[in-house]
Amino acid sequence: MRANRSGESALLLVDVVDLLTDHKVDYAVIGAFAASVHGAVRASMDADVLLLIGFPEAENLRRAFESAGLHSELTRGDVEDPIPGLLRVTDPYSNRVDMLIGLRGMDSEAFRRLVDVSFQGKTLKFIGREDFIAMKIFAAGPMDLIDAARAISAAGNSLDIELLRRLAKRFGRDASIGLDRLL
Repeated sequence: MRANRSGESALLLVDVVDLLTDHKVDYAVIGAFAASVHGAVRASMDADVLLLIGFPEAENLRRAFESAGLHSELTRGDVEDPIPGLLRVTDPYSNRVDMLIGLRGMDSEAFRRLVDVSFQGKTLKFIGREDFIAMKIFAAGPMDLIDAARAISAAGNSLDIELLRRLAKRFGRDASIGLDRLL
């Protein structure tokens, strides 16, 4: 394990990515870490990842994390929850990586629009800008909307508005309206 104290969830993320890569699981870093890549730098005590796998694969991963000496917990969302499940991994220092097991409305093509970012000698795969913004607008919390607005501002003229509108629409009417407000 790379982390040796609390506050090093980014290092735990690298360990998690190593295991995901070993198990040939596609992933995308999302949340505050992705926000920093897309122009909305802010602090976070955990790291977030999106996985497009089913529960049998998630259970296999849970066991693999346990075998690697990490605590892991797999929970299912209820029928109304846009996140079907969550695999949470923590280390002995309380660093945490939350892995979403899918996201209702997410475009599966998002995994073709990932952004490679070098960190700690590794290449991590981050959610693309337009997918990030659409996800944040869908989440619609105050910090999520700030992240989305900052990412839009940082993108300037390079933002693919047509793609962003299509992605927001996949998340529903409220996301489309929220996007229009931000634009």
